[in-house]
Amino acid sequence: MLKNKYHTRALVLLGLAAVAGIAQAFGVVDLQTGATGVGLAVMAMGGEMDAKGVTEALAKVTDQVREHGEKALAEAKRGITMSEGVKQTVDELLVKQSEYVARLDDLEQKAARRSQEQSTGEKSLGAQFVENDAFKKAHESGDLRRKGGRVSVDMSVKAIVTSNTGAGVIADRQPGIITQPQRRLTIRDLIAPGRTSSNLITYMKETGFTNNTAPVAEGSRKPESTLTLAQSTAPVIKLAHFMKASTEILDDFPALQSYIDERLTYGLKLVEETQMLKGSGVGNNLNGIYTQATAYVAPITLSGNTRIDVLRLALLQAELAEYPSDGIVVHPTDWATIELLKDTQGRYIIGNPQGNLAPSLWGRPVVATQAMTVDTFLVGAFRMGAQVFDRMMASVAVATENEDDFVNNLITILIEERLALVVNRPEAFVKGDITPP
Repeated sequence: MLKNKYHTRALVLLGLAAVAGIAQAFGVVDLQTGATGVGLAVMAMGGEMDAKGVTEALAKVTDQVREHGEKALAEAKRGITMSEGVKQTVDELLVKQSEYVARLDDLEQKAARRSQEQSTGEKSLGAQFVENDAFKKAHESGDLRRKGGRVSVDMSVKAIVTSNTGAGVIADRQPGIITQPQRRLTIRDLIAPGRTSSNLITYMKETGFTNNTAPVAEGSRKPESTLTLAQSTAPVIKLAHFMKASTEILDDFPALQSYIDERLTYGLKLVEETQMLKGSGVGNNLNGIYTQATAYVAPITLSGNTRIDVLRLALLQAELAEYPSDGIVVHPTDWATIELLKDTQGRYIIGNPQGNLAPSLWGRPVVATQAMTVDTFLVGAFRMGAQVFDRMMASVAVATENEDDFVNNLITILIEERLALVVNRPEAFVKGDITPP
């Protein structure tokens, strides 16, 4: 193999010419007619540059490059050195060839973009709809002519830009959402949890027990005790509500959907707590704990009672019924009144205002909730005396075809749950007025 540098230059020239020949063979550039498919498209559209002239000039330069390359290769084999004049001529030809290739490439790209724009012109929504495969299929099958027939078609649309009218001042949008206040929910935490797969809870409840146990002499008849049971039921009820929101809002503000879900959940749990505490048991209402609780009757008589004394006597009443209480429920106003009680020296009776101890009285946790009415209380053995059964946990569903949502670009977000409350020992709870008589 020859290693003369002029031999190498000649091979390069022939390589460039060969590339041009390959392009011609595959129809990229027609060196005989001096045109390309794309170039002709540009000319037909009245392009600002003549693609035919560029291809003709490129063909001539390519021929000259091939000619000089073949000549230089033959001379290099015979040991003849390429003159400086020939080298300069070849260099100029290579520069021109590169320029023509770049210009032709630019013309082809512009023509391709224009051709694509013409072939994929924007169609109206109606045209997109009737040409959609889903519509054609539903139309041909006759589904649309049947009662209730409908078809949903996803159509591509241009980006929609919204803006505020007026001066072009960008609003200073603060992150997050300013929320409404929320009540602390705690009643469910006091009650024993449970699950069910039925729509009705049936349980046996002891309504009477006569204990005749006694010492028995040898050969004597043993005494008989009696136990009375009654079947009780607790229906599973449904709690639900929904909100409507625009599809645009949820698309523009993804965080809003999670916020709506959270507010829906809170609204559900808020009513759930009220139902578990004070449900009337009438119709589709839970039979609440407070509703079934035993009325407060002071087991002993004291003078100068305070609110704290009333609560302690209520605890005693439950304990005498063999149900040691494990919780106290009052209104926040009544609990604040208790916390503000002072002795004769002006010292707070319930702890230190600078302390952070959890609210409690007589070793039982105190739950302060507005689900209770002011000046009332409830104490009892919550874990022993009541149980909540979840039939269906809180579930969120989204629909776009509720009522007239489809034509109004709205969606409906629904949340619901099913549960039952069993108060199997009403005497385990004591209710009454917290203000001493």
